[in-house]
Amino acid sequence: MDDLAKTDARMPGRSILPDPDSDATFLGWQESLSGDIFPLYTITAEDHPSCHSTVSDVSLRKMHLRTPRTLSPYPETKPSPWHSLGIELNHPRTAREAIALARRDNGNTSAFNGTGDERLGRGDAFAFFDALVEQREAVYETAGVHGLGDSVWILAKLPGYIKVHRNDIVNKYLLLTSDHNGTSHVRVKLTPIRAVCHNSLTSTFPGAEDVLAGYAVQTMPDSAQAVEALTLSHSLYAQLDLIFNSMAARKITAEQLRVYVEALVPDNEEAENGPTTGTFRESVLQLHDSGRGADLSRGTLWGALNGVIEYTDHMMQGADSTDPLNSIWFGRGEQLKLKAFHLAEQMLRA
Repeated sequence: MDDLAKTDARMPGRSILPDPDSDATFLGWQESLSGDIFPLYTITAEDHPSCHSTVSDVSLRKMHLRTPRTLSPYPETKPSPWHSLGIELNHPRTAREAIALARRDNGNTSAFNGTGDERLGRGDAFAFFDALVEQREAVYETAGVHGLGDSVWILAKLPGYIKVHRNDIVNKYLLLTSDHNGTSHVRVKLTPIRAVCHNSLTSTFPGAEDVLAGYAVQTMPDSAQAVEALTLSHSLYAQLDLIFNSMAARKITAEQLRVYVEALVPDNEEAENGPTTGTFRESVLQLHDSGRGADLSRGTLWGALNGVIEYTDHMMQGADSTDPLNSIWFGRGEQLKLKAFHLAEQMLRA
């Protein structure tokens, strides 16, 4: 376990919120001889025959044991934009509890959302997802309140992760959110998040924008539809695994990177209130070379895509300072990420 001890030593001062309901304790990240990284846990469920055994996350899931909150393998990673605009949760059992905690943290305890229907504001519209949390198919990890409280959101983490080129971890999430236009609708979005930099690859996969399309509060889905959405999510994430790894395996030259960036924002295209052509290009080229996690992806299509996403998630917030998450998950930032993904796919097929 010497290598594991070294891994833990790289995370000084970091701690995990206590999880009394978990069946295991996170030990740290281990690296195999082939260079793959993976998390290790000690089973703590006293009534389990493998109690005190050291196992991987895959083994925990096969045993139907609950995986505890796991620290990132990248201790230098800065907080994500949504962490400062929401609250980290300690395994609430229901969406209503999660939203209540977010409202208390936000200082807005009113559940009225401006539509005359308080179910959105209380988080009751997400109640259909509670059964999946109870069955340990997902964990409510972060929640927040938009603006004056007229919109709420929860990030639910799914088990497992996508491993890009051995040691670039992409965590699997579903975003549950009410619409930003004040209407009584809720949507569930596939939301992969790259661990090393918190790049949100939201909606960058055509057809995967909503695993459960926007629906009215009056016609909320039941647990069976939640299971269908979860099944679809697993299928879509399996496809993303193949696409992301294909992008990571595709090497690109400096000239190909330049052409990629110029195609995203052509010389004759400068959207109102958007990034100037020169600033955008210079920033993405720099982020590809030296941005967060660049050492894991530099010189590949995967690195080019993440240069764009890091720009939209972490640098393009100035114009959307009143609601940066709207840009990242739904607005101009999302549209630019979708365009970048489509272009990377075209280059992959060329």
